[in-house]
Amino acid sequence: MITISDLYDLSHTKAADYLRGFTYPWEALKGISNLIETLGAQLPEEEYRQVADKVWVHQTAKIAPTAYLGAPCIIGAGTEVRHGAFIRGSALVGDGCVVGNSVELKNVILFDSVQVPHYNYVGDSILGYKAHMGAGSITSNVKSDKSLVTIHAQPPIPTGIKKVGAMVGDFVEVGCNSVLNPGTVIGRRSNVYPLSSVRGVIPADSIYKAKNQIADKY
Repeated sequence: MITISDLYDLSHTKAADYLRGFTYPWEALKGISNLIETLGAQLPEEEYRQVADKVWVHQTAKIAPTAYLGAPCIIGAGTEVRHGAFIRGSALVGDGCVVGNSVELKNVILFDSVQVPHYNYVGDSILGYKAHMGAGSITSNVKSDKSLVTIHAQPPIPTGIKKVGAMVGDFVEVGCNSVLNPGTVIGRRSNVYPLSSVRGVIPADSIYKAKNQIADKY
């Protein structure tokens, strides 16, 4: 339920070959920057323009003049990066995505058709195909005591990493102003109620209402 193959359809990301080298998605976080630099050097020049050192943008992407694109990053075909977006770097943004106003991205893989449209922070995280973050929802990627993140599965899985955000499966809907705490894993097609504080592993096809209140979606 928490492996890469459980959570993601790899046909919807340029990181497919890279991700196949791991069992769990958080294992891929450390290499995102190097992955982007390798992929960027291989992108067809007739489709992608290099707008700055180690920053590649597809010809059909729409980048607002006030958006910041930090290196390394790749912005896919048909993606819209809106006014005031802050891409700090190490961001692989797929095709057909929306990165909205006041959104901050750092060390992330966004699969195709991901929407982070309003006031979102997504750091040290992987968001699957057609995942959607409601306005104001964020991924928290560092514990308050700065200790290493553990995935609260059964049994718990230590990551050995200090910064781990959320692993969000395909078609997940995260409600407005929700917080996905460090090491959260959300299975495919699940929904999170607005104003939620989510921790641990949420099964696929579920509705997260509150802690200990998780209903089957179907």
